[in-house]
Amino acid sequence: MRRWRMVLGADSADSTGCTLKGQDAAMDGALNALYGGGAGKKPGGGRGAGGRSAGLGASAPSVARWLGDIRTYFPSSVVQVMQRDAIDRLGLAALLLEPEMLEAVEADVHLVGTLLSLNKAMPETTKETARAVVRKVVEDLEKRLESRTRATLTGALDRSARISRPRHRDIDWNRTIRANLKNYLPVPGPAGPAGVGEAAGAGGTGAPGDAGGAVRTEGRGTIVPERLIGYGRASRSAKKDVVLCIDQSGSMAASVVYASVFGAVLASMRTLSTRLVVFDTAVVDLTDRLDDPVDVLFGTQLGGGTDINRALAYCQSKITRPADTVVVLISDLYEGGIRDEMLKRVAAMKASGVQFVTLLALSDEGAPAYDHEHAAALGALGAPAFACTPDLFPDVMAAAIEKRSLPIPDKETQQ
Repeated sequence: MRRWRMVLGADSADSTGCTLKGQDAAMDGALNALYGGGAGKKPGGGRGAGGRSAGLGASAPSVARWLGDIRTYFPSSVVQVMQRDAIDRLGLAALLLEPEMLEAVEADVHLVGTLLSLNKAMPETTKETARAVVRKVVEDLEKRLESRTRATLTGALDRSARISRPRHRDIDWNRTIRANLKNYLPVPGPAGPAGVGEAAGAGGTGAPGDAGGAVRTEGRGTIVPERLIGYGRASRSAKKDVVLCIDQSGSMAASVVYASVFGAVLASMRTLSTRLVVFDTAVVDLTDRLDDPVDVLFGTQLGGGTDINRALAYCQSKITRPADTVVVLISDLYEGGIRDEMLKRVAAMKASGVQFVTLLALSDEGAPAYDHEHAAALGALGAPAFACTPDLFPDVMAAAIEKRSLPIPDKETQQ
């Protein structure tokens, strides 16, 4: 009954017959301030003129106290959800312009998105605190994502650089032997006890892996290397070019954060040449800021319209090695520009050899609302559009680099 009372809220006190005390009462108060009837409702249950539905009150001290309370009573994951609900339900975004408020909140990707949307309105006294909050989130994301991204893409780049007619010093012997095991030929030899490391078989085949016998009927075998596999030669130049083209409309806030972090990780790999472009109705190239993803994020301006065609035209103009280029468009595909021109550009890039990837979102939340007609049109061009989690992104990039099928998590998103 205690748990039901907590779930159903203060209005259920009489029906449950349960009275909360101590910390339970304090937790219930914090929940009721956000999700309960509060002071903003009329006695009859209707909303007041202000449309408020909770009772945090308007003063900053009250909100700061509430933020401290929920961090005391709830785990970090729950605190983040409650903060997002408070911003959405109570219009608390304006309070984030105050440094003391920023210091009290639990930082996460969604909070960073909110701060970026407030960037232009943020007073100078708050900007340094905001940057510190954003940097903490970015550093946490880098720790989580960098090592796996590097390992996955380094392997893909190495495999894509394999050569089939290597010089002797460039032969990858392990892979060459594995690829030619089917070409094993036994070589006859004198009878006698089988030596250490020599092929011997009960059936006298002498093939590797056969069960050992007491008498060797054949000598060592040999592998005929019909196919040689070699290492790609080390080069100081980039093996692949990557262009991240990011829609910075308001609905893409979390994707912008993750894409900026991934952009910085990719830019730190010498075998990749990475360009990062953000767009709404204008196009901004932030490649020169990739050494610091916080600078990238504060260089974006969430909100506004969308002109995908204009952004792709810019990206297309920067491609110099189509066969070695991967373009990643991150957008919900609501195009405000010229639709037919956008599709023609994608078709032209793919025809030239560019690997084109369309991500409806790069976040943990799945696909947002998106333009299904444009997604289907891109799929018909061989550029299927799908939502991608941060954990899957390295595998998607590895597949694009190696020019193999993309690991699409849910193919129904293409329909």
